[in-house]
Amino acid sequence: MEYQVPQFIEVEDKIIGPLTLKQFIYLAGGVGLCIVFFAYFSVLIAFLLSAPVAALALALAFYKVNGKPFVNVLEAGFTYYTGGKLFLWKHAEPTKKERTAAAAVAAEAEAAAKAQRRAPRLTRGKLSELAWSLDVQKSNPGGPES
Repeated sequence: MEYQVPQFIEVEDKIIGPLTLKQFIYLAGGVGLCIVFFAYFSVLIAFLLSAPVAALALALAFYKVNGKPFVNVLEAGFTYYTGGKLFLWKHAEPTKKERTAAAAVAAEAEAAAKAQRRAPRLTRGKLSELAWSLDVQKSNPGGPES
């Protein structure tokens, strides 16, 4: 059984003439805002306000940065500037209280290490000798332990 696999899934459908739906909405919003500027302001002020709006509308509709739509670049820039920044390390001199606490922890760790060094270690050879001597003493009832 054969199935048809869709091709070119990254390409948006052209809905309104040569424009996709997103492109049409961006351009219609820009043109509408420019019309509002010309209706309510003088011609000079309307031109000054309309130029950046028209440029933004054209950039949103057609401009791509590294193959990504311009709206993605605007979103990434906005989240970068409004989001928190992560600082991994800032060097600051420790206070006297922190130094004494750190010294106490270090002394406690050193004491634990010394206690561990003094404890006898049971190796595999010593363990097998101990097991053999226990077996021998149990099998010999007249040995030194009875």
